[in-house]
Amino acid sequence: MLKSPKLLWLIILVLLAAILLMAKMFLLSGNTTASTDNRTAIVLLDSERDIVLGEMREFLEAVQGVTTAASEGDMKSLAAKARSVGSASLGGVPTSLMGKLPLEFKTLGLETHSLFDDLAKAAEEETDPNAVIGSLGDLLLNCTSCHAGYKLVGEPAN
Repeated sequence: MLKSPKLLWLIILVLLAAILLMAKMFLLSGNTTASTDNRTAIVLLDSERDIVLGEMREFLEAVQGVTTAASEGDMKSLAAKARSVGSASLGGVPTSLMGKLPLEFKTLGLETHSLFDDLAKAAEEETDPNAVIGSLGDLLLNCTSCHAGYKLVGEPAN
């Protein structure tokens, strides 16, 4: 048993500092590195990269469906396409992958899902496709911001 309360407090502080540092690395910074093109490179396993790229592809497919539906004046289809990648579609992302993604990247992703929900709601409440197409432009700002700020790279071979 430790006889010195000062030593006990020192051990507690060191352990707390280690936990906070790990939490910062896991929750905020992710597994990133600098990149030659001024973007933040997110370092992922190939399988993790496939998950992220698959979600981005779903966003792009939804945008294509939304624009097609808007051009046809089909607000019901527009809402369905937008809702297909809204917040209800979240889930299934491994915790290990979430820890590798920086906080801002995760925030952009969650906000994009939410903006698709907003687009779907606007389509359900509006009869003019042109009135909701501006929302799509706002949503695409998230996509271009993400692609301008980040890239996905593979983990180096051991």
